[in-house]
Amino acid sequence: MKYLFLFCFCLMSSLLFSQTEMPLYEGPIPNSKDVPNVETSEVRDDGILIISKVTVPTLTAYLPSKETATGKAIIICPGGGYWLLAAGHEGHDVAKEFAKRGVAAFVLKYRLPNGLAMEDKSIGPLQDAQRAIQMVRENAAKWNVKPDQIGIMGFSAGGHLASTAGTHFKREVIENPKKTSLRPDFMVLVYPVITFDKEVGHSGSSKNLIGERPPQGMIDLYSNDKQVTAETPPTYLVHAKDDPVKIENSYLFEAALKQNNVPVSHTYFEKGGHGYGMINPTSEVRWMDDVEKWMKAF
Repeated sequence: MKYLFLFCFCLMSSLLFSQTEMPLYEGPIPNSKDVPNVETSEVRDDGILIISKVTVPTLTAYLPSKETATGKAIIICPGGGYWLLAAGHEGHDVAKEFAKRGVAAFVLKYRLPNGLAMEDKSIGPLQDAQRAIQMVRENAAKWNVKPDQIGIMGFSAGGHLASTAGTHFKREVIENPKKTSLRPDFMVLVYPVITFDKEVGHSGSSKNLIGERPPQGMIDLYSNDKQVTAETPPTYLVHAKDDPVKIENSYLFEAALKQNNVPVSHTYFEKGGHGYGMINPTSEVRWMDDVEKWMKAF
């Protein structure tokens, strides 16, 4: 009986969505040095899947059935301080949930900044985020996705990467021969790192991406509240007021969006800390439900 249940569960899961992992680049990985692939992955005692030392990026697609597909898609950037990737509860688990709700979801295993493996570590993650948007948009028909309904989502430092993709899309750091739009159509940023300002920003993420003593120009460039324009995509923010990644990150971004008349909504929790993924255990509010309702407006 136990094995029959497991078989039925797996069969039902396969009917809900299909899963495929793909290399992000068809040819040589841009901005990469010739180094061994020493990527590691482990499941910690608390059940969290951690991937480290990523130098070969991939995109894993979770596609809903044709019967449930809404035509919307979202690219998910797990967090980890630009040091590692919390690829389970901030990646694959979230993608499965979106697929159940009819949204094609793509987990981006992006390269982690590494001066030994990259010519310029500050643009490595952004290259992968732009390539993911390019890849999904150019394959929209194949994956039953509307090309103007492709969003990006990020948790923590993945939120920094997602917000970089959403504010730096005119600064193309990949080859784009088809002139495909690299602008995401919407953003969902969950307890995001936004600014690298020393008073508010997350020093670990900043150090790993742009170095220990970056010039002020680099700090400003990657403080994404300072890069917002009227063309920045509509955004949904999720943050807890007691988060060690200060909620002021989201406040700054929200203020910049409003100043530029960009639609913005949010779920702000009184408590919850950092890294809770889809479910904040201190609240009955399920922010994924709120995001789903918000996404239906586009």
